[in-house]
Amino acid sequence: MLSEHIDLIESLGLKLFFVAIFILIGLAIHDVLKRGNVPRFGRFIVWLVLFLGCAGFVAKGLIELGWEGSGLG
Repeated sequence: MLSEHIDLIESLGLKLFFVAIFILIGLAIHDVLKRGNVPRFGRFIVWLVLFLGCAGFVAKGLIELGWEGSGLG
């Protein structure tokens, strides 16, 4: 059974790894912003950029999933 689903397991593992990396990056940025006494507007910009990067990664995954489901990829 494992050999039949190895591609799926690898894909899931990679996606979970990226989620963990995004969480760790978010925690590090939160710590730096808190210790640096960054103004509210600066914090907003930093979190907006982080969110847009994460949203782009999720959109890429959804587009790939859609293409593979329709037979294009």
